[in-house]
Amino acid sequence: MRVKLNAIFDGKVLLPEEDIDLKPNTRVSVIIESPEIEKKKPLSFLDTARRLELDGPSDWSVRLEEYLCGINSR
Repeated sequence: MRVKLNAIFDGKVLLPEEDIDLKPNTRVSVIIESPEIEKKKPLSFLDTARRLELDGPSDWSVRLEEYLCGINSR
């Protein structure tokens, strides 16, 4: 019998993600193939901020305390 299944390695044993139709103590042959994980360059703070698409007043940086705390800085 040949079955392809996904499993998670917990540090000691492989744990199948679905049920397997095998009797306990059945010997099997296992080929381990780890999925390729695409490594992406981490985003900068500014790139992350831009992706948030925040909407606010154009004078936000000048009147920050007024907007956050209600303090009138004028």
